[in-house]
Amino acid sequence: MPAGRGGARQRRRLWLAAGLNLAIVVGQAVAGFAAGSVGLLADAGHNLTDTAGVLLALVALTLSQRPPSARRTFGGVRWPVLAAQANAAAVLVVTALLAVESLRRLGAHGTVDGPVVVGVALAAAVVNAVSALVVHERDADLNTRAAVLHLAGDAAVSVAVAAAGLVIWLVGGWYWLDPLVSLLIAVLIAGQGVKLLVSASRVLLEATPESLDVAAVRADILRDTHVLDVHDLHVWSLSDRVFAASVHLELGHLDGVQDGHPSLAQARAVSDGIKAMLAERYAITHVTIESECEPCTPPHDDPCGIARDRAAAGEPRTSRAGRGRSTAVSSHAPDGANA
Repeated sequence: MPAGRGGARQRRRLWLAAGLNLAIVVGQAVAGFAAGSVGLLADAGHNLTDTAGVLLALVALTLSQRPPSARRTFGGVRWPVLAAQANAAAVLVVTALLAVESLRRLGAHGTVDGPVVVGVALAAAVVNAVSALVVHERDADLNTRAAVLHLAGDAAVSVAVAAAGLVIWLVGGWYWLDPLVSLLIAVLIAGQGVKLLVSASRVLLEATPESLDVAAVRADILRDTHVLDVHDLHVWSLSDRVFAASVHLELGHLDGVQDGHPSLAQARAVSDGIKAMLAERYAITHVTIESECEPCTPPHDDPCGIARDRAAAGEPRTSRAGRGRSTAVSSHAPDGANA
């Protein structure tokens, strides 16, 4: 399905989830005050955060459709990652507040209207579960996963609150179950929030994708008989679905090459083969390859001897003129942190 149609479908799903969640917030807040249930009130607050999270996901989804520009050459590819990070942080803040309130209520002496808690919590659980199923996708990005985490987490909280309300109703007491269940669910949701926050932060810090082994990537590049050495290999994420890489290759064993200096066409042919391999095996779609015809062993603070060569030629260190050793550079030059 085309990206535009898929994005429109996902926006409709998110709008539906946001509307359902807002209705839950109103109902749970009213019932929570009437029944004296911290579980319902906490769940209402959690649902309110969910509504904001779904709306944030909607904004990010819209921004992600923006085409590349001179200032953002990768377009809006990172907006969903930023939204996922913000949503994960919101989950942690709300669960922390829920835990504090639950601990406070554990030592208090109050009554809870069990039947009201059971009815409202079960209704909220059903609506949240339906919303999570509506938004969920098998191959979801971080942004959608964050929205689903919000919704599924609240469904779990609602079920737990309903279970506690049922016990309170049946035994005519045990009111401490209401805050205790809320506390336990807060801990579970916080764990998922931390995982999502770490995943989003890895992308924003341009860490190597968790699914990739750089040593394996290097080994696969070296399997090309024309590649003598690989150095300055970097692999990072532009988003959780778009990977980029840059690498320097020392070339050799090329037919008809005189004095170890391949032509631009020969170096380009090797580079194209490497890029095709990286796209097929590792889904790395933005690759910059610099081909060299001799070893590159400068000081550690000058990885490819650029400053050294400029100094030897009498040029300023800040010059970015053509690199003497380089014979081919990929046309896909990644710009890193564009959102």
